[in-house]
Amino acid sequence: MSNGDQIDAPKPLKKSIQRLRRLSKNLSRKTRGSKRYERARIRKAKLQAKLKETRSDFLHKLSTQIIHDNQVIVLEDLNVS
Repeated sequence: MSNGDQIDAPKPLKKSIQRLRRLSKNLSRKTRGSKRYERARIRKAKLQAKLKETRSDFLHKLSTQIIHDNQVIVLEDLNVS
């Protein structure tokens, strides 16, 4: 932000990303089309959906907090080459 504040990512995100990495590795070892492959694919897809929801929830809460704390919000489009 313009006042120098930096916002860290939510804590549960780090563990979920590590778990997603492990599930991806697990999925790649399975043979395509098998039942175990489908189970692993669904497990990975559910975790990816949860990650997406966690990120969007965090951004929503952060934007709401910024709006409540400040009276004016200005976005600037910089022409950086």
